[in-house]
Amino acid sequence: QSAHDMSREHKIIDALKDSSVPVARNYGLCQDPNVNEADFYVMAYIEGLVLNDSSVVAEVSEAQRFSIGQNLIDILCRLHAIDPDEVGLGDLGRKEAYLSRQIKRWTAQWEASKSHEIPAMEDSCRLLKERMPEQIGAAIVHGDFRLGNMIVGDGEVKAVLDWELCTLGDPLADVGYLLNNWMTLEEVLEPGPGDQAPTAAGGFISRRELVSYYESMTGRDLSDINYYRAFSHWRLAAIGQGVYKRYLVGAMGDNQDVDLDRQKEGVARRALAAMELLES
Repeated sequence: QSAHDMSREHKIIDALKDSSVPVARNYGLCQDPNVNEADFYVMAYIEGLVLNDSSVVAEVSEAQRFSIGQNLIDILCRLHAIDPDEVGLGDLGRKEAYLSRQIKRWTAQWEASKSHEIPAMEDSCRLLKERMPEQIGAAIVHGDFRLGNMIVGDGEVKAVLDWELCTLGDPLADVGYLLNNWMTLEEVLEPGPGDQAPTAAGGFISRRELVSYYESMTGRDLSDINYYRAFSHWRLAAIGQGVYKRYLVGAMGDNQDVDLDRQKEGVARRALAAMELLES
């Protein structure tokens, strides 16, 4: 339930509705279990595309792809400039020690779900703890900021979706996560439906341009951004291992069409990616 807390997400997008960050306006929250057996809210319909993989991007011109990329990083800068207290989100979470709290949480997740040894997971975790940078300031952190969680149209982002993981903390975690999802064709194993890498279709601004724009607009130093990219890969590996373990023991129900070998390999690949970034 904590991973899909609809009342919490409702609070966040309601707080941001009049901000410079585009969200779908919501019409209300229902917490009566007799209606839907769970909390839910109703949001406005936004016309546009969700660029969840490179195949969908074919519907977007190259000029608009570049414009969407510029608009996306501009929105992230604007989000990180918002004072959480001024929009009523000051109680969303602790502002300090974001990385140490996250590493503690996902280390526990990894240890609880570990089904086999992955040396790169242990090694990258150790290096993440040893090399943890000092957090400079705090901001609203989306937690899953990527094109697949946005509705786009007319060369811009019309709405940012999926705020369930949003919290307060180190804004550079959002930047590292975004850069990992800003992949080129050469980095995608199987381009096409389901690859989660819309930028592999080409035409978007580069990672270097994303970094340069964010630095110039926010004044934040991204010289240590590879640490945050490594943290993002390591965190997703821990999450992926939890999913793999639940499928492995049958906790996800019957008739689940899941390639367990691919899921297992994905965890190892994420852990190795984290190590490569930490050693670069």
